[in-house]
Amino acid sequence: MTFEERFDWRLFFIMLALFTISCVAIYSAIQTNQYSDNYVLRQIMWYILGSFIIAGMMMIEPIQYKGLSWYVYGAGMLVLLALVVAPASIAPVINGQKSWFLLPGIGSIQPSEFMKIFTILVLSRVIVNHNKENQFKTTKTDFVLLMKIMGVTFAPIMLIMQQPDFGTALVYLGIMSGLIIVAGVTWKLILPIYGLIGAVGGTVFYLVIQAPDVLRKYLGIQEYQFGRIYAWLEPYKYQSGEGYHLIKSLQAIGSGMLTGKGFGGGEVYIPESHTDFIFSVIGEEFGFVGACLVILVFFLLIYHLIQLAIRANYSYSAYVCVGVVSMITFHVFQNIGMTVQLLPITGIPLPFISYGGSSLLANLMAIGLAFAVHYHQREFMFGDNNLQD
Repeated sequence: MTFEERFDWRLFFIMLALFTISCVAIYSAIQTNQYSDNYVLRQIMWYILGSFIIAGMMMIEPIQYKGLSWYVYGAGMLVLLALVVAPASIAPVINGQKSWFLLPGIGSIQPSEFMKIFTILVLSRVIVNHNKENQFKTTKTDFVLLMKIMGVTFAPIMLIMQQPDFGTALVYLGIMSGLIIVAGVTWKLILPIYGLIGAVGGTVFYLVIQAPDVLRKYLGIQEYQFGRIYAWLEPYKYQSGEGYHLIKSLQAIGSGMLTGKGFGGGEVYIPESHTDFIFSVIGEEFGFVGACLVILVFFLLIYHLIQLAIRANYSYSAYVCVGVVSMITFHVFQNIGMTVQLLPITGIPLPFISYGGSSLLANLMAIGLAFAVHYHQREFMFGDNNLQD
């Protein structure tokens, strides 16, 4: 097969559409004169760098990623550990979080973003190897697999919570949940465990609203830590503090109405609108129609990746694609949800559209894995290629 036949042109054009939307939205966001840097040019540079990364990753076969998975995962864990103990001179606390390394000449790097990709690679390997070793499944073997998956996932989460970065930790849980569903774990285990998690979460949420003194007394939670929940439920009551961003986001999206105010016509001031609240800019300037078009592009991306997972004749590739789908889907739902008050604000960017070096590069690495799966896809005369697994 030629390069043109092996290359994933559909994914390429979807990414081209997201790149165009990103540049247009960021250009419009920086017209508020709150920024001195040209973030559009920076975003283009990150995309160019990401394109080279994708090109390199596409040349590597999925079976090689499987062999490298534990090595990159271990390296990522060491970097996260180093971030926890690093001095403030190279790992400063920014907005209450110690999540970035400052590298001279490069800028800030957020290791937890790249660790998502490494975690997907290892989880996929763990699932494939376990299912190969336990072809006759029982509740006991499924429980062992579940513990393996949770162990791999919670190891980086524990280090990330030391920063602390609750939003990023939630993304890891989203990845884990997606892979557990497709890993073949019996629902006799999934339902009780997630039911218990839901019950505990619901109880904590109830106590936050109705009896915060209980959490203060027994868990030592401070008043400011309740801020984002309270501001999410009653933003206008906290409009001078935690609720400010949400109120401005709702005003921007609401004022855009059906077709928006037009390119560059944004009037609502939203701090840092080029990052976490880029969807608010799109909603204000291009209205409901523009916002729906953006969601449609994400739907096409997720649908294409799901189809890629279904067609994969190497089970490791399929699980990798599912992990990427889980990560992107969680990002999209959480970011858009928080801008319209459906979910609390967590600081999770909109994939491929929000400005951000580490986040964008990590997401492009995930797309590089998808390109690699498609590029090395093979057709076999007698069905699946079980030898690779």
